Amino acid sequence: MGREAQALRLALAAGLAVPEVLVSSDSAEPFGTPGLVMRRVGGETIARRILRDDLYAPARSALSGQLGRFAAGLHALPVPAGFPEHDPLTQLQVTLGEFGELGQVSEVFELAVRELAASRPAHREPVIVHGDLRLGNLIVAPSGLAAVIDWELVHAGNPAEDLGWLCVKAWRFGAAGAVAGLGSREELLTAYRTAGGAAIGLDELRWWEILGTLRWGVICLTQAWAHLSGAHRSVELAAIGRRVCEQEWDLLGYLRPEAAARAVARRPQPGQLTDSPYGRPTARELLDAVREFLTSEVMPGTSGQLAFHARVAANALAIVSRELDLGPLPAGLELADVVAARLAVANPRYFDAPKP
Repeated sequence: MGREAQALRLALAAGLAVPEVLVSSDSAEPFGTPGLVMRRVGGETIARRILRDDLYAPARSALSGQLGRFAAGLHALPVPAGFPEHDPLTQLQVTLGEFGELGQVSEVFELAVRELAASRPAHREPVIVHGDLRLGNLIVAPSGLAAVIDWELVHAGNPAEDLGWLCVKAWRFGAAGAVAGLGSREELLTAYRTAGGAAIGLDELRWWEILGTLRWGVICLTQAWAHLSGAHRSVELAAIGRRVCEQEWDLLGYLRPEAAARAVARRPQPGQLTDSPYGRPTARELLDAVREFLTSEVMPGTSGQLAFHARVAANALAIVSRELDLGPLPAGLELADVVAARLAVANPRYFDAPKP
């Protein structure tokens, strides 16, 4: 908490769009746990509204440049003593090795690690890195950026890390713009350089974008394992495990685009199971009935986290239903075809989403 508050105070003193820290503590006093209190900043944080509502049309046209200028201002600040510095690729390698020992292996993630390690960009002097700069961690006014929040991952690192994370497809929330669903990479880099940031090129940005995609995939693995291990049983965490294939697919789009294109044409199509040795309704029909109950009866009568988890549960049932329809994978498939089959079960609409 002290590091987070220190970064926020430095950024505010430099005139950057962040909340004012009123109280912070690394001890149990005065909150009963480490914590901080910030002055309220008005605006919207929900990505869907920022990307689609007419009210935020002016913000959408301004945000890419504003984020580039914000990042340049942040990266120009002196790095305080004691800020942790780490190599994110090495950290991901260690985490994937631990999952490998548990039998959780992704050939696509291993491919990404190898290719990233073989193509590292030149070293840059460390700067203050926000660590999670993306839609969802921004407060946006109708005119544009009001504040950058959620600084718990702040550290010292490569300035391109923040820019690459901004471009990860997961943080576009279905919109087409390469930068947070809003604008182009060129626009981001031009605004960043014009505001005094380093001369980061498209190839260097792409390396960090691929690393960010891998990072989010590993986070999905980690969150799913929290459920599978029993540490934190949660339908949301369980469902996130099936999002791993989305990141695998995006990585193949970067690293093996020809193989991914071939796999799209060959991807499996759901059939209709009509016969069941156990009678009717079949397992799929029972899943559909429970899913309809959640969407038509539970979700309309609830709000907040319960409504959200009911939607997640309905999506999880749809995944199981598609898996039953498709049946087991045939042997001897190419890697891209295996990932395409996983995606056809987990989220078939993802095939039609904008490319990475």
